[in-house]
Amino acid sequence: MIRENSTLVTEFILLGLTECQELQPILFVLFFVIYLITVVGNLGMIVLIRVDFHLHTPMYYFLASLSSLDLCYSTNVTPKMLVNFLSEKKTISYAACLVQCYFFIAMVITEYYMLAVMAYDRYMAICNPLIYTSKMSKGVCIRLIAGPYVYGFLSGLMETMWTYRLTFCGSNVINHFYCADPPLIRLSCSDTYIKETSMFVVAGFNLTNSLLIILISYMLILIAILRMRSAEGRRKAFSTCGSHLVAVTVFYGTLFCMYVRPPTDKSVEQSKVIAVFYTFVSPMLNPIIYSLRNKDVKQAFWKLIRKK
Repeated sequence: MIRENSTLVTEFILLGLTECQELQPILFVLFFVIYLITVVGNLGMIVLIRVDFHLHTPMYYFLASLSSLDLCYSTNVTPKMLVNFLSEKKTISYAACLVQCYFFIAMVITEYYMLAVMAYDRYMAICNPLIYTSKMSKGVCIRLIAGPYVYGFLSGLMETMWTYRLTFCGSNVINHFYCADPPLIRLSCSDTYIKETSMFVVAGFNLTNSLLIILISYMLILIAILRMRSAEGRRKAFSTCGSHLVAVTVFYGTLFCMYVRPPTDKSVEQSKVIAVFYTFVSPMLNPIIYSLRNKDVKQAFWKLIRKK
């Protein structure tokens, strides 16, 4: 697509979390540590699932995919943010801003449906244990993993193209720590109605659809658990779902607050605080939540340590 009106803005200035210079080194150390934990935790989860054949099951294939997403998700934003903490010139080029925006939207939508796929997997394992192995074959798992990626990255491309059509000819100061749609819309000097409508429709549609899959899956899981006669069986079923429910609550809760609102000055300020949770906290916590609450992962970890 070729833009009819080329933008006068060639770069943007990212204000970051705060303009207080005294806090910049402290924030750099804090988010550098968070990023290190995120990288080590998610890479560790991927390697562990790769090397231990006991973890070569659908649930762990999906968990490895979630860890890959979280790793890319955090890496898309964190390195540039860390550089800006220590730089006087906190700029990002127009092209880099669009690329960052694209990958962010693509990976958010992909994670929506990856969490939904994981809920469906738990439904199949608990409600249909006798046919679980045949229904969740390797080919089915590959399709269930590939589907969210294809759909998410195509949706991200469409949304980024709407942003690309906007004209930026005034202020180039983005009141955020990464290139997000709401603050970018506030800077545009062209009509943003189509872009805003598209953003709300796409965010609302995907959030609602994926959340509906999760809710229906867990309603059926709850019914199946209540029908179990064994208390031990009910405990194990609840245990396998607990980690996923925590991840869903953190991720969906913060994103709902972020996107299902008009991009006013007040909402942009609030969104910076909310964005910290799903950009840094959620990717860092996911591998910790799944490893601490999962006996198989802990056994695989200690087995690998003993081998080394």
